Amino acid sequence: MPATEITMSEDRLGKKLDQCISDTIVKGCGGLLIGSVASLVFFKRRIWPAFVGTGFGVGVAYSTCEKNLNSLK
Repeated sequence: MPATEITMSEDRLGKKLDQCISDTIVKGCGGLLIGSVASLVFFKRRIWPAFVGTGFGVGVAYSTCEKNLNSLK
């Protein structure tokens, strides 16, 4: 019986990590897209808004992932 519980918890952890990876990719790319548009429209084609947008997206994804992984305890 303990082997079944370990497998189930491993499956839950794997599912949460998969969600974290996909969430990071989606939010990071979304931030990059928003930052790039802001760069083209407002900042005369500077590169820093794209980096800032990507950083915000990855930061939000990290925060969400941390909250989801801590809920497994």
